[in-house]
This record gives sequence, structure tokens and C-alpha cells, in this order.
Amino acid sequence: MKQRLSPDLFNLPVEQIKSGFFSDNYFVRTQEILIKDNHRPKVVMQVFQRQHAVVCGVDEAIAIIKKCAHNPESLTIHALHDGDSVEPWETVMTIEGDLADFSHLETVYLGALSRQTKIATNVRKVVAAVNGKPVLFFPSRFDHYAVQTSDGYAAHIGGVHGVSTPANGALWGAEALGTIPHALIATYGGDTVKATKAFDRYVDQRINRVALVDFSNDCVATSLAVARELGDALWAVRLDTADNLVDVSVIPQMSTFKPTGVCAQLVLNVRQALDAEGFNHVKIMVSGGFNAERIRQFETAGVPVDIYAVGSSLFNDNINFTADIVMVDDKPCSKVGRSYRPNPRLTLVE
Repeated sequence: MKQRLSPDLFNLPVEQIKSGFFSDNYFVRTQEILIKDNHRPKVVMQVFQRQHAVVCGVDEAIAIIKKCAHNPESLTIHALHDGDSVEPWETVMTIEGDLADFSHLETVYLGALSRQTKIATNVRKVVAAVNGKPVLFFPSRFDHYAVQTSDGYAAHIGGVHGVSTPANGALWGAEALGTIPHALIATYGGDTVKATKAFDRYVDQRINRVALVDFSNDCVATSLAVARELGDALWAVRLDTADNLVDVSVIPQMSTFKPTGVCAQLVLNVRQALDAEGFNHVKIMVSGGFNAERIRQFETAGVPVDIYAVGSSLFNDNINFTADIVMVDDKPCSKVGRSYRPNPRLTLVE
């Protein structure tokens, strides 16, 4: 049986949500009118979206309702689970009760569902493209820190192998991964070997040693220099060449392919150079502009990548949830085109 996250795990600003601080104002005014008019019919609110997707944010939406509704004990919720695949227009959740008790929450729970479903769906597409190789979730620098916890959880639901911040792993107990940024290399005068040796000297030995090797735009020479110095201790090299640069090793081979950034030829050059000197154990991690389509191209071509770190592309596109009243006092009542769509996959939320 699938388990849900406890509402207590979510650090919600309960009083602000209850006050309508985060709500579209017409939902708050709806609540005011219903209460003042003493008009309290029982409704069924139906939640859906319009794409093939991996739903996520359900448990947070439930937490929002349970902690921030008025009289939440009088509401009945049926919902899918985080990680369920859904069809366009499939009902993801229903909320049954007095609309005045939860009208102010619609903006907030739909936002949680929309954001997390977008990330879980994008991650799942990437995971499907990598042929079982690890995917690292590294986009947190591209958005506000406040969303890191829910984003990391959505990425986990999508199937990532690791995340980059402690907040990303907070809801699912994952430790943050991370090795060396360009900034550390810069402080050692641009010497990647010195920076990597410092990492090796001072960071917990249980952490994999991964060298970032594009600082000087010569990934082959830098990879070999670090491998010669660290030997068996070097676990991987990471290629992160900017998409407006051509790596030194690729320049003589430019002809029929796009040579900029972390291109397939660059990965091949690094792999061949490492293998030629006996560093077959060193894995190759790539980052910088990777999405599901680009990964699929690499995998189809057999490019020898071991690990993909994916960033801002996981925030692309929007998946928008909508909520509609579809029943009033046990009778059908809905906007034209938004009728009640029962879903036998929904389960009662205890």
C-alpha cells in the first residue's frame, strides 16, 4: 500500500495561508460572501490538469488542506498518490465539504501541485532517456531558495539519483552531493590539480572525488593531470564546457558536428585519453544544458557518459492544475465542459 507523507513534515506558514495572504483575492471574497450570506451548500471540488504527467505535490496539497482549512475534520479528500502517472483531464483529487471552509486554499494547493508535477514529469522524461544511468538534480541555483525542499522531493518522485542541497533531500532523507565549483579552482590560481588535491585532503573520504576539468578549456589535459595525481582515488571527472566555447581537444576535429559545449566528441576524447593511460575506472559526468532530448541523442549514439547532471531544463514548461465545483448538495452542477469525472484510482485520505 502506498504511503503518504505526514502533513507535519511540511513547514507551512499556516496563519498566513489561513488569512488568504497567498490566495487570489476572489477566492477570499467568495469565502466572505458565503459566510455572510449563511449560504453553506456541500460541494465536490474536482482537481485535474491537461497533460500526460507524473503527478506530485499531492501530499503537500493534502497538508495545506488539513492544516489551513477551517474545520478540516469536516472535509473529505480523495486523491491519487505522488508518483502516479496521469492522463490529460484525469481527476487527481476531490475535496468534499463546505466551500467556505476551503475556498481560500485553491491558489495554494493548485500551485503546489503544478510546480511539483512539472518537475517530477520533467525528471521522469530525463530518467527514461538515460538507460539506467544516474541522474543528478542540480538546478537549485536557478530559482528561489524557498522552493528547494519541494523541488527536491518532486525530483525524487521523478527518479533522480542525487541532489545538490540539503533542502533538496530533506523530505526523503537524501544527503546532498557536490564536489568542486569553478570558484574553488579560481582561488588556487586556476590550478585544477591543486584544488582537487585540497578537496581530497580535507573532505570526508566517503565522498566521491570528482574533478571539474573544464576551467582551462582543455578537458583532456586537465583530466589526465588530475588522474595522474590522484590515481585510484579519482572517481570521476565532470565536463561542463560552456556552450559558446570549443574545447582545445575538439578544435582539430571540427567539421560535421556542432563543436561547442559538452559535445559528443569531447566526451569521446576524454574517455579515450583516460583509457589510454590506464584510468579506465574514472567515470565521466557531464553537465551544462542537458535535457531529455539531448541525453537521448547521446545515448542513441553510444557516447560514453556515466552520469548526467541536469539543471535548468527541469524547470522548463508548465503544467497547470485547475479546480472546479462539479457537485452541489449531491447534484451535478458545473461549468459547461467541466462535469464530474469519477476516478476509481482515487483513494480516501485518512
